[in-house]
Amino acid sequence: MILNHLFHFGPLDAVALLWLFVGWWVVGRVIERPPAGKPSVSVLMRDFRKAWMVEFVTRSPRIFDGNIIGSLRQGTTFFVSATMLSIGGGIALIGNADQLSGLARDLAQAEAPAGVWEIKILVILLFVVDAFLKFVWAHRLFGYCAILMAAVPNDPEHPAALPRAAQAAEVNIQAAKNFNAGLRSVYFSLGALPWLLGSVPLLISATATIYVLWRREFASQSRMVMMRHLPGTEG
Repeated sequence: MILNHLFHFGPLDAVALLWLFVGWWVVGRVIERPPAGKPSVSVLMRDFRKAWMVEFVTRSPRIFDGNIIGSLRQGTTFFVSATMLSIGGGIALIGNADQLSGLARDLAQAEAPAGVWEIKILVILLFVVDAFLKFVWAHRLFGYCAILMAAVPNDPEHPAALPRAAQAAEVNIQAAKNFNAGLRSVYFSLGALPWLLGSVPLLISATATIYVLWRREFASQSRMVMMRHLPGTEG
């Protein structure tokens, strides 16, 4: 049983693992619900998605908008396939943990039973599985958004035009929210890989992952560009 190998982990392993999961949860919450006056890139993009659907109502033809949705779905499909392959690879590693433990011992210079490496791989797989589920749902939501966009009347003066466009925008926002959550889980799955080398590498990797996500959402050049002219500030 895997649980019988838990005593092989030390206090620093527990601290590093807790830091990894707490960081994953806190970063996701702060990005989706940032402090007032300090919006994340993900939150800023919500307004741009709403503005997109307002412009969509009066755009003719709407081929450009259809291409964007198609591109978003293709990107999501890629990550669905990639995470599915990763899950299969992780399960295969668990089935050959003896071989993996030999390689891991060479890297970490430490003796440990195969069950220890299985637990470490399972932690990585937890993030990958979460990412897979988020990507699958995001792909479906982008499909719903495409249908809602198709239901928007071609006449901008039609009373249902703007309300349906607003519905499409909200579904699009939810799709992007799930897609971004999936990407964060991919980041943290990569951040969990150094645990194969030990608890200290995991601490360093988890901290680096948290920093990279924070910087891209709150201190990136792309965020500065978006902040220059936000939707609704025209005039």
